[in-house]
Amino acid sequence: MERILITGAGGQLGSELTSALADKYGAEAIVATDINENVSDKFRYCTFEVLDVLDASRMESLIERYKITQVYHLAAILSAVGEKNPLFTWKLNMDSLLNVLELGKAGKINTIYWPSSIAVFGKNTPADNTPQDCVMDPATVYGISKLAGERWCSYYFEKYGVDVRSLRYPGLIGYKSAAGGGTTDYAVDIFRAAIEGEEFECFLDKDMYLPMMYMSDAIKATLDLMEAPKEDISIRSSYNVAAISFSPKDIYQELLKYYPDFKISYNPDFRQEIAASWPDSIDDTRARLDWDWQHEYDLAKMAKDILSHLKPKNK
Repeated sequence: MERILITGAGGQLGSELTSALADKYGAEAIVATDINENVSDKFRYCTFEVLDVLDASRMESLIERYKITQVYHLAAILSAVGEKNPLFTWKLNMDSLLNVLELGKAGKINTIYWPSSIAVFGKNTPADNTPQDCVMDPATVYGISKLAGERWCSYYFEKYGVDVRSLRYPGLIGYKSAAGGGTTDYAVDIFRAAIEGEEFECFLDKDMYLPMMYMSDAIKATLDLMEAPKEDISIRSSYNVAAISFSPKDIYQELLKYYPDFKISYNPDFRQEIAASWPDSIDDTRARLDWDWQHEYDLAKMAKDILSHLKPKNK
């Protein structure tokens, strides 16, 4: 029986992935952890523990206490927030990953999931249909830490046989929890502005195309990868995964179909420069061939689903 520990469970991805894992394996098999004890109310359905991922001893004790077999290591400082405190971002993102990899090396856990990001790419990366293997020159400390993390994951697999798996997520869009300080967060926040009848100020240029993915597809991709037979996993750094690419103007036009009076303005800030260093679209052929990855949501289907669930705060 699998016993699963999730770090950073209170975040945008963690909240939904933890729930999906509980549905799949049973709530009794799940240990959600986060440094913020105030998120514990989200996890009344499973075990919750406060965990600072830089505390290797406590992480190991939790893994031993709950007989953990898999760790989903999601805790990280994201791109836009990371630029405000780059040295701590590096420390948290790198040291915490190495803590988990060392536990895998020691045989304390069987399988590790760790997310990477399109932030590993940079201004010299091919922007259109970015291939799995290419120039990677990240422009943020978040991207630098993710690129270094990819190399560590590959190293621990090659040198020590650690079964670590990873996806390079594009921008993730969900409605169940607030975004967590990323450069693509506008695509989450714009929906909330539309349903509240508020004008939305976008921090990216209207024509800034970026790869995006609906949270349901991100969860599906993660579970598909983790369920794949070990022998089918050919990439031990991190797989490209893709779904849709769009600009702020595109998503605004889609929302006008539901909210004809919705207004938007554009005020690009430092996140525009970050976004400009990332690809427009991603080639994820390896994921589709190795473990049959298929996305389900395009822009129109995603918008319809989000708006069917989100309600104004006063209703």
